[in-house]
Amino acid sequence: MLAEIHIRNFALINELSVEFGPGLNVLTGETGAGKSIIIDAIAAILGERADAEQVRTGTERATIDACFRFDTEALNSENTSLPIEDGVLVISREISRGGRSQARVNGRPATLSMVREVARGLVDLHGQHEHQSLLQVDRHIRILDHWIGPEAAEVLGKLRAKHQEWSELRRERDRLVTDERARARQIDLLRFQVEEIEAARLREGEEEELLADRTRLANAEKLAEATSAAAMLLSEEERSASECISMALKYIRDAARLDESLLPVADAVENALYQIEDAVRELDSYRENIEFNPARLNIVEERLDLIRNLKRKYGDTIEQILEYARKAASELAELESYETRAQELDDAIASAEAELREMCSKMSELRRKGAEPFAQLVMRELSDLGMGKARFAVDIKPADLGPDGSDSVEFLLSANPGEPLKPLAKVASGGELSRVMLALKAVVSRADQVPVMIFDEIDTGVGGSMGAVLARKLRSLAGVSQVLCVTHLPQIAAAAHNHFLVRKVESGGRTHVEVQRLSGSERLEEIARMLGGVGSAAALEHAREMIESFSAPQERRGIGAGAEV
Repeated sequence: MLAEIHIRNFALINELSVEFGPGLNVLTGETGAGKSIIIDAIAAILGERADAEQVRTGTERATIDACFRFDTEALNSENTSLPIEDGVLVISREISRGGRSQARVNGRPATLSMVREVARGLVDLHGQHEHQSLLQVDRHIRILDHWIGPEAAEVLGKLRAKHQEWSELRRERDRLVTDERARARQIDLLRFQVEEIEAARLREGEEEELLADRTRLANAEKLAEATSAAAMLLSEEERSASECISMALKYIRDAARLDESLLPVADAVENALYQIEDAVRELDSYRENIEFNPARLNIVEERLDLIRNLKRKYGDTIEQILEYARKAASELAELESYETRAQELDDAIASAEAELREMCSKMSELRRKGAEPFAQLVMRELSDLGMGKARFAVDIKPADLGPDGSDSVEFLLSANPGEPLKPLAKVASGGELSRVMLALKAVVSRADQVPVMIFDEIDTGVGGSMGAVLARKLRSLAGVSQVLCVTHLPQIAAAAHNHFLVRKVESGGRTHVEVQRLSGSERLEEIARMLGGVGSAAALEHAREMIESFSAPQERRGIGAGAEV
């Protein structure tokens, strides 16, 4: 169960902690008191979208921490995959004014998708006006599939993967045949590009070689002058480097005859002389091979211009140009082999569609097999909700192939005796929609065994005697799961095992939300207010009677199952 939530700097909440209990937990208060802010905070902790606007004005970040507690023995028997440690699961969320969001599960960093995955098996949150989503027929098939359970989920997972494969093959086939003229134009373009690149006969590293050649050819005279001057200084002029070193070597050799420690110096100088002689020979050879060739320079420039032109069209380097040519040639071959590829795609589409239809058939069988028992369970719940004369049915019709199969599923309702079954949008009032939604939630939640159920104003459009019926249904659900409910109905407030009052308080020129756990006279006064009899002895007595009506022995026994999930 959700044991406690701590909220700080979230919307109108400065800082508050709420400790929930097992069974039915009810939040009441004046309209606009901030009840739904608490539900929004719980939604954020479950991985729902949160933005900077929810950070309290004047603060930098909002933080929310939720602690869930579980019966360890029950968890072991269910072999749950939730990341629970010692029967405790703590989810934390931080939302910064800059829009960044961080989440943690039991102190370890987690992505929002990870948090949502954890929350999926933990909490079922029914937001405001969600009952209106029942009017969206495409949701009906998902509700039925969800109730059918793991077998449907397994088949549906494979079906959706196969449908995606089939759809991608069809899209590729459509692209192939969409515009024959466009295909012909593309073939002409690719053929020109491939031929242009191939005609250039490029090779990797060529541009660098050409740039070096151009530098040498353009500076041939400078190179000749420099190398000639160097050779003369080293060996040809009087007092050249070679001559000076030779004289120095003679003096050192003479000295070494007197002191052998100078022999290494003599060897070093002699090596220097040999190196200079080698350098002179290299310079002479280099000068002889210097190319004074304007025609060759023009050829190099033209080749570089060609490469620059190709780079402008196909890539920044020769390697990229050649890679472009390879890809273009591959695409060209594919386009030119159109008929072959078209036949391959037709065969693949037919094969995928056959497999897909087989999966759809299996999914349809599961739905048709589950539709009647599902409808019977819903009608049983509707009967408990004061709609004992209502009929509910699941209408399954063939439909085009889609990611959910080849069925169209729609819920039908006859709210009154003698009336035919019709789509919900045509027969259900707001109050009836709320009860149908609650009936569906009850049926699906029992199949899921979801630990926590949250309802934000499930009582929309419900009043009078139906309020008491709705209250008893919520209290019944609270015997299986912990239930949190925001309500304006005094009947639901009277049914609560734990009653919390939400109110706005002004302090220091700021408004903030407070939550108070009610008991005894405080609870009586709040229910009397909801009955419209503030300060009325009659309203207080009525409130007492309502609370006592939910305190019968059978009611007290029911909470045991929901004490710890």
